[in-house]
Amino acid sequence: MSCSAGDVMVDEDSVRRAAQMILDSVQVVALTGAGISTESGIPDFRSPGGLWTKYDPLLYGTYESFVNHPERFWEMARELNPTLENAEPNPAHYALAELERLGKCRAVITQNIDHLHQRAGSTQVLELHGTHRTGHCMRCNRVFGLEELKELSDHGNRVAYCPDDGAVIKPDVVFFGEPLDSRVLARAAELASTSDLMLVVGCSLEVYPAAALPEYTKRNGGRLIFFNTVSTYQDHLADLICLGRAGQNLPAVVEAYKKLVGVF
Repeated sequence: MSCSAGDVMVDEDSVRRAAQMILDSVQVVALTGAGISTESGIPDFRSPGGLWTKYDPLLYGTYESFVNHPERFWEMARELNPTLENAEPNPAHYALAELERLGKCRAVITQNIDHLHQRAGSTQVLELHGTHRTGHCMRCNRVFGLEELKELSDHGNRVAYCPDDGAVIKPDVVFFGEPLDSRVLARAAELASTSDLMLVVGCSLEVYPAAALPEYTKRNGGRLIFFNTVSTYQDHLADLICLGRAGQNLPAVVEAYKKLVGVF
């Protein structure tokens, strides 16, 4: 079951059905991927023109490459970090934050490292792949904020070293070959398994373990709504598919939900 694609607003029946599904659900969780942030000007790393078309992920994006050649990461960060910092939340981010304020979205599980959900007002955000806004010393574990990372790396022009012991500072993003934070992953799995509705927004559902989370919801009797611009190989699991821009479709659904509950 799907609704319209491209820049066309979802049809009224699909909006109504999605809003009713939210109303009928007790525990709602959202899973977001790169597709929600492309509308904020952050290219999907894997898409044409994305980061991995410019920087070989084997040379720039693995944990091993960072340990052996940390300067490569900071070279890439000179381009990546300004893009992340200059991006602004879009209507889809604000729609999820509003669902939380309305008491209907218990958490956002995101694969993104851009901090846009928090900037939009979501307070319960699980960052599966970490964040670019902090880093830690690989020897003493001292934590550094974004401004400190900028200063210590001269805005990406050199490797950032800990001023206490001279060890390399690792940004708190999850590199290829590096395990996800076990506590974050366990909480995400718990939320997916105990929610009776998951909103999947901007996810290709190709990167694991995040791609398995909708299956957890479905396996435990929950329902799925997909908000994507393209089909995924997991579409057969969805109870409703809204093809199109999340920044159009998700706010329309939230507005319809507000009308159902009498919030204006």
